[in-house]
Amino acid sequence: MPKGNLYVVSGPSGAGKSTICRLVRKMLGINLATSATTREPRTGEVDGRDYYFLTKEEFLKKRENGDFLETATVHGNYYGTLKSEVENRMVKGENVILEIDVQGGLQVRDQYPGANLIFFKTPTENDLEARLRGRKTDSEETIQLRLANSIKELEYEKEYDITIINHTVEQACNELKKIIEEKSK
Repeated sequence: MPKGNLYVVSGPSGAGKSTICRLVRKMLGINLATSATTREPRTGEVDGRDYYFLTKEEFLKKRENGDFLETATVHGNYYGTLKSEVENRMVKGENVILEIDVQGGLQVRDQYPGANLIFFKTPTENDLEARLRGRKTDSEETIQLRLANSIKELEYEKEYDITIINHTVEQACNELKKIIEEKSK
């Protein structure tokens, strides 16, 4: 039975991963595997669509049961990808995009060596800060934490197959779309 391709998209908060993945997913009809998290939902986010919002206890129980493909602690919250989210789709021959933390990306590669790891970043750190502030969803403390973590996350870029520098939404979408289309031939 043919299997779909697995794409792992990672990079610092504010690099545009969510926006780009959402647009490319629409263009190509690709499912974005829904991650689980213990963080609180942002305005407009829906449980089961944007994330599976779990309590810390629920998350830890699922992790203990081996239900996750990868997990990470990011900005003080747990995140993870349920194995069932990926495997059910890939068995059907569907392509799947995981939008996850850099640590999780490397965990996925260990379990799926054929996964395509794509790293997103902004042209400069100033661009990253401007994008984080432009969201108007995070406190100053959270923004500072995300900026500090982004410097650490940039060190993982060399572990990824491809880097996309998000100068504009259109350019980054076109690059990601081209990568997926070429790998799907």
